[in-house]
Amino acid sequence: MKTREFKQVDVFGARPYLGNPLAVVLDGAGLSDREMQHFANWTHLSETTFLLPPSEAGAAAGADYRVRIFTPGAELPFAGHPTLGTCHAWLEAGGKPKAQEVIVQECALGLVKIRRDAARLSFAAPALQRSPVEAALLVEVAAALGVKTDRIQAAQLLDNGPVWLTLLLDSRQTVWQLSPDHLALKSLGYKVGVVSIENAVPAAQLIVRSNREARASSWRSSHAAGALPDLPEVEVRAFAAPVGVNEDPVTGSLNASLAQWLIAEGLAPGVYIAEQGHCLGRAGRVHIEQDEQGQVWIGGESVTCIEGSVRL
Repeated sequence: MKTREFKQVDVFGARPYLGNPLAVVLDGAGLSDREMQHFANWTHLSETTFLLPPSEAGAAAGADYRVRIFTPGAELPFAGHPTLGTCHAWLEAGGKPKAQEVIVQECALGLVKIRRDAARLSFAAPALQRSPVEAALLVEVAAALGVKTDRIQAAQLLDNGPVWLTLLLDSRQTVWQLSPDHLALKSLGYKVGVVSIENAVPAAQLIVRSNREARASSWRSSHAAGALPDLPEVEVRAFAAPVGVNEDPVTGSLNASLAQWLIAEGLAPGVYIAEQGHCLGRAGRVHIEQDEQGQVWIGGESVTCIEGSVRL
């Protein structure tokens, strides 16, 4: 065993212990897949990450560091709150990015760009693939969640590395009142994300792309001036029993894929804040913004809560 620097970081919370905790091993060199997985299972957090130097190909492409991401039950190609939390820990430990504008993270999915401002870090949402959900599967998922199908307004399979079966529900009360059968969800083999949107601009106005771009531009101007217009109330929950996590407090990868789907379909504006973690006593806030080039950015604050060393 070797003594390695360690941090536990709270992500997507402006204050400690209200977001999603992440274990970060700052030196993962020499650890086997089995050792990483065993430690991730032991921490019993939704994710544990291990920092490594970039691969030769990653370094040539501009990567500042490489990260491996584990749930208690499996390795992930990409995940959102580990991306922000690991970058926060790397910077706090003295990491120096090659480029001033962005930090570049290498993970199993590829290279992920991360930008920083005074308030938070934000990652560029990876490319999304999406497809409809078969009717029979939708009925099974609804039953496992304990929700009537008439409460479901839309459904999609979303893939940005992790695959999420996602449901748009009719209200935040419906989202909060879900009582999932986690064993049933595990047997279906899908991670399931649910979202509701209230006080949104009427869909007829959102469908027109020019209107959507105008609203995003208006929001940026208002934000720069220190005033925020009304934003929709977006509530999210994430159930990931197939990878050993019944409910994730705040989920970056899910919010990234949800944002790309909802914005593209005119169901949400180009800028909003998603809330997640209410049913677990958390107050997660995920900041969504689609820039003028169409790239969606997922941002949030990170706070270091524990630091020291581990023997691995």
